[in-house]
Amino acid sequence: MKSFRGAAQFRHSLRFKLVGLVGGITVIAIVAAWIISNNLTRSFYILNARSNLITTYESCNQLFLDASGVPARFEIAAGEIYEQVDNPSNATIFIIDYSNTKVYSSVVVTDSIAVSLQNLIDLTNIRELAEGGTKYKFLNHEDSFDLIGVLDNGDIIILERPLEQLNSSILFSTRLFLIVAVVILSFEASLVLFISGTLTRPIIQMSHVARRMARLDFDAKAPEDRKDEIGELGHSMNELSLKLEDTVSELKSANASLSQDIEEKERIEEMRSEFLSHVSHELKTPLALIQGYAEGLKDSVNDDPESREFYCDVISDEASKMNTLIMKLLNLNELEFGNEPLKIVRFDVIEQIRGIVAANKILLEQKNVRLIQPEETPVFVWADAFKMSEVFTNYLSNAIHYVNEGGEIRISVEHMTGADAAKRAAERGEAEAVPKDPGSDSGGSTAELKNVVRVSVYNQGPKLGEEALQKVFVKFYKEDAARTRSYGGSGIGLSIVGAIQKSHGQDYGVYNVEDGVVFYYDLDGTGAIGD
Repeated sequence: MKSFRGAAQFRHSLRFKLVGLVGGITVIAIVAAWIISNNLTRSFYILNARSNLITTYESCNQLFLDASGVPARFEIAAGEIYEQVDNPSNATIFIIDYSNTKVYSSVVVTDSIAVSLQNLIDLTNIRELAEGGTKYKFLNHEDSFDLIGVLDNGDIIILERPLEQLNSSILFSTRLFLIVAVVILSFEASLVLFISGTLTRPIIQMSHVARRMARLDFDAKAPEDRKDEIGELGHSMNELSLKLEDTVSELKSANASLSQDIEEKERIEEMRSEFLSHVSHELKTPLALIQGYAEGLKDSVNDDPESREFYCDVISDEASKMNTLIMKLLNLNELEFGNEPLKIVRFDVIEQIRGIVAANKILLEQKNVRLIQPEETPVFVWADAFKMSEVFTNYLSNAIHYVNEGGEIRISVEHMTGADAAKRAAERGEAEAVPKDPGSDSGGSTAELKNVVRVSVYNQGPKLGEEALQKVFVKFYKEDAARTRSYGGSGIGLSIVGAIQKSHGQDYGVYNVEDGVVFYYDLDGTGAIGD
């Protein structure tokens, strides 16, 4: 199949067409020349034969007029006449002295020749030839071409040239012409094939380059080392390749930017739909309570101060929860869209933690929690202090709500390298290492951190399920919705933690331990411990 395809491709190639065109024109020219020459050759040979016969006639006429150089006329032998006469056409010579009935011939005269000569003389008006300006004429016979005339001395001359010799010369010339034509045609075809190959080779290379360019392979370059039009074409193709590469690169960049814009728009639309869905769900319960208690106040409890105060407290509490939810949503929205710039400062994270713990002392005492805090040795870090206080507050609040009654909450602050953090994650196992954003690879970046401070908050209580480990930082996710609602949780606090840590480029996560759960977050630990 490959050879057939190659042959078909060659038949349609410019090289084949060029060879065919030049060869066809040459064949037509040769055929035309052969037809013309075949028609003219006979005329040419006849003209040449007439000229040669005239030469022989004049030589014989001169020989017989010049008596000094000739033996006695009637003693001249036929062989001597043949040797002394200029006879380029090798014609048979007959000189007849009609008055003395003598024949001087270059060949032996037989009876049949004698009869033929007599008949020729009888059919010719000898007197008219002798008295005319031209004393000879030509005769065409089936087998010969003859000249009959009268010499100046009055003798009759007959020159005979066989047509067989003439035809043989014509046939030889024709064969020679055909042989030369075939040789020329073969040489020309080879020469044209070679020249066309030399000319079309760069064109074929350019064709291959064009195919690679069509496949967006712009490393291919056309040859442009020639000084002719082909070199100029190669230079133009290379310029086109560079411009196409730049254009394709610009299009890809524009397409990537457009794809990002579309993805961002889709993400924003998805977030908007999710936001509306979750907000409507979260606000539905407090709004229903507010509406119910407001109607109760209006209908039946106006005369009971105690009931009226209770109803008002419920309405106030639910309104406060709604306000808190809305504020958290606005805060999360600003964090996710990066509208609020970070204010990075150097601060003591131990001091910050102890201050937040002190503010939550009443809640800790209500659940009879055993609290273990880190040592008071200062640990300085670089971060947005206000946002980091929000991160720790959310972790501590979450621990207080889920810790067992009379259980333990343990806060630890460790100074470690990125390799230490990665080692600990490996020891826990990949199943417990939690990515903060499903589909994101930021959770595996701890090994690249050179110097971090890790704050961990452990609470003794129920472990998180596998799904919760993966989704606990997802906005509005609640593993136990009823329990979360009982203490007023909205499912946004941990999402705020994730957004803050992402804005800082630091790690965070959660994992189960034997009797509880540990939440952690990292800080830039380039500040010195104990300063």
